Amino acid sequence: MANILVAGPHPDDQELGMGGTIARLVSQGHNVLLLDMTNGEPTPHGSPQIREKEWTTAAHILGVQRRMLGLPNREVQHTLEARYAVAGVIREHQASVVFLPFSEDAHPDHRATTRIVEDARFDAKLTKIALPGKPIYPKWLIYYYCTHLRHVANPAICIDISEQIDTKIESILAYESQFVVPEKNRHVIDWLKQMNGYMGSRIGCAFAEPFFMKEPVGLTDLDSLVM
Repeated sequence: MANILVAGPHPDDQELGMGGTIARLVSQGHNVLLLDMTNGEPTPHGSPQIREKEWTTAAHILGVQRRMLGLPNREVQHTLEARYAVAGVIREHQASVVFLPFSEDAHPDHRATTRIVEDARFDAKLTKIALPGKPIYPKWLIYYYCTHLRHVANPAICIDISEQIDTKIESILAYESQFVVPEKNRHVIDWLKQMNGYMGSRIGCAFAEPFFMKEPVGLTDLDSLVM
């Protein structure tokens, strides 16, 4: 089984972008850790205390552990310090697979997070560097979609989450201050189900989540392909 790190700019981004896949990976026995770059505050209906309760509940629903990096919300910057902080988490978790946000996004925190994690992957392998844990170079970077643009995903792969769609929705609804209290955000759940339903139709299942990869995936057979 693999050690997997899922990095997100704010609590709820991982759940929105790939909550079903997270639940699926956990059910398969993988060791999944969520890393939040910021606590997501301030927001109109939230507070640090409310958000902590929400992200803790969401993690419990998905069956994962999560860590908070503690960068300032809306001020995430691509710095050496941020890179090394993420690299340290990669090394401590010995992550062989890292999920991160798709790079085309309107939110500066999302774009900065992508750059930080991409570079942290490289930093994590360096031997003469003062970071915790043993050096490791994660084999795969896989990008999930949590973009603020009206962007149509053009995924490299889609993962079947038909059995996990309800768990995904439950984990998102744990963020009541973001998707239940503010009336303007309640449509997000329906939009996500429609999008995941469309992606599922592309691979012949009820629901799927899209992902993008910059590096080729090697296959030894076709057994894992959805035909």
